[in-house]
Amino acid sequence: MRLALPLLLLVMTNLSPAQTATPPVAKKEPKTTEINGHTLTDNYYWLRDKPNPEVRAYLEAENVYTDSVMKPTEPLQKKLYDEMLGRIKETDVDVPYPQDGYFYYSRTEAGKQYAIRCRKKGSLDAPEQVVIDVNELAKGKKFMSLAEFEPSDDGNLLAYSTDSTGFRQYDLYVRDMRTGQDLPDHIAKTGSIAWANDNKTIFYTVEDSAKRQYRVYKHTVGNTGADDLIYEEKDERYDVYVWKSRSKGYIFLSSASHTTSEAKYIRADQPNAEWKLIEPRKQDVKYTPDHNGKFFYLTVNDTGVNYRLVKTPVDNPGKAHWQEVIPQRAETMLNRAEFFKDFYVLHTREKGLPLLRVVDITSGKSKDITFPEPAYNTMSYMNADYDTKKFRYMYTSFITPVSTYEYDVTTGESKLLKQREVPNYDGTKYKVEQLYAPARDGEKVPVSVLYAKTTKLDGKEPLYLYAYGSYGASIDINFNSNFFSLADRGVVVAIAHIRGGGEMGKAWHNAGRMMNKKNTFNDFIDSAEYLLKNNYGTKDKLVIEGRSAGGLLMGAVLNMRPDLFHAAIVGVPFVDVINTMLDESLPLTVGEFEEWGNPKEKAAFDYMYSYSPYDNIDAKPYPNMLVKTSFNDSQVMYWEPAKYVAKMRALRKDDHLVILKTNLSPAGHGGSSGRYDRIHEFAFDYAFILTQMGINE
Repeated sequence: MRLALPLLLLVMTNLSPAQTATPPVAKKEPKTTEINGHTLTDNYYWLRDKPNPEVRAYLEAENVYTDSVMKPTEPLQKKLYDEMLGRIKETDVDVPYPQDGYFYYSRTEAGKQYAIRCRKKGSLDAPEQVVIDVNELAKGKKFMSLAEFEPSDDGNLLAYSTDSTGFRQYDLYVRDMRTGQDLPDHIAKTGSIAWANDNKTIFYTVEDSAKRQYRVYKHTVGNTGADDLIYEEKDERYDVYVWKSRSKGYIFLSSASHTTSEAKYIRADQPNAEWKLIEPRKQDVKYTPDHNGKFFYLTVNDTGVNYRLVKTPVDNPGKAHWQEVIPQRAETMLNRAEFFKDFYVLHTREKGLPLLRVVDITSGKSKDITFPEPAYNTMSYMNADYDTKKFRYMYTSFITPVSTYEYDVTTGESKLLKQREVPNYDGTKYKVEQLYAPARDGEKVPVSVLYAKTTKLDGKEPLYLYAYGSYGASIDINFNSNFFSLADRGVVVAIAHIRGGGEMGKAWHNAGRMMNKKNTFNDFIDSAEYLLKNNYGTKDKLVIEGRSAGGLLMGAVLNMRPDLFHAAIVGVPFVDVINTMLDESLPLTVGEFEEWGNPKEKAAFDYMYSYSPYDNIDAKPYPNMLVKTSFNDSQVMYWEPAKYVAKMRALRKDDHLVILKTNLSPAGHGGSSGRYDRIHEFAFDYAFILTQMGINE
């Protein structure tokens, strides 16, 4: 029987303490879909109707129930919040970086949610100029995200973009940095941007109704009329991007799908020139260009999945003129190459770890930047200037806070510029291990582990296991001070680098996508069993977590092996695989046919249907679950986790906990935008994790 909306609201607003312990029951309105010989029945399709007040009322009812269940943990949440905040230096400043005669940097102030972007002219001793105070942008708003931040070459203007809803819709503005005032220029729903060398022309991309960046426009600062359309990508699998080379010689326009790309270019000092194509797209061939001197340099996968580096003349860059600089190597993934005037830096991966190699362009001689720990992460810092002998990079690990180094290309030495200060932290108290769990087909899955040295690995410990495993994304070993709130309570923290991710190169990704996707789920299960077998924890206290595509992982393994796990956090989860991938109007769907498959094709449908979490919920016991979403999430729509919870409650055969927490304020795929708001969210999650492990303080 359908409950009238006013009565439903009345029920929700007059709940007694006893009643709040009863979860809401979502109504059923069956919708059927005929596809590939199957009849799919979705009882909760109505939850997609975002403007319907009944939808919001149901989500609010779920929040009331969740808050009731979690209320006894509020003292623990407060304690965790204080701990997490206590490991953050609230007033701090990042390492300034040089760009076109200025030093730019970001700083934070205690009590303020957002960063303040500043610069100094010519010297670090010069007066500070506040360029953008994101706290000011956020006044009167519950969400604020600063995306693009691109100064013009003369340092007078700034093109920047912001999102105030969490839906990843960015508005482009132009600020006169001499006055601090925004100009009338305002363009909605933008993506990437690039300045021409005339300091007045901006190339930018915009999104379509499915949030695909599909058009490139040319804008002249001050123009309030229509901008010139430069390019429109008709193939819905492809997104477009624009950027300017560090050399300031060229502007590139790339059109890329998950598997294929092509790029065009113009000279950056000729914004009205005709765009020229480097090499036409060819299915399953991707390349990314950069510029140095008389050559374009391309990282390209035409001879192997791990990419090679080639160079080609700028005046005739087609494939017939490509000259191999570094061949494709089976053991080494070439992620990218960064070019400077006299050298370039190779970003590669070997044995699951990122590496940096600096190469002299003239001689070809190279030097590796070495790192001291067995598990770590490294990446470029801000290297805006082209004519330099210095390269800045960041280094971090489970126990090493983010550290910014400057590498001297001439001497081959690295200088520590700053290590982020972490109050109330002693890294000597913890141990890090890099393990390799045997998968059922013989592969070795890297697993990174952190725990306190006082923890006894006797098979009785609480164990927290996280993974992602999609899109070739690498979950590297970064410093996360929140982890110590787990480790200090005896929890073993582990991250499994399962197939579908990129930790072991492109082949590792390919082995966990499309018709190989189940390897991702099997790797996670096998990693969990390996940790339990080797006394890193007990399954009675094993809590797992995954978010987004990692939420798909959670849904799949909970269906496959509900007996193996005690509890799970299923964050912003992509769990309704078939229905979502059948709806080409949704963001990401068409482009991701090359990650998951197209369910309109029977073979793909049968395989995807066999693991889709929403479609495989069964009448059996499941672990305890906390499912999380944001009402304004644009990457995984809120209704996927909402439908998942409703169906799970209707079918599962146990009295275990399943709670749904929806951020109904403006928030995005990653939750709230303010740093203090995010800490509150982490404290909530950690309180769930710890209490599920039997730890209440």
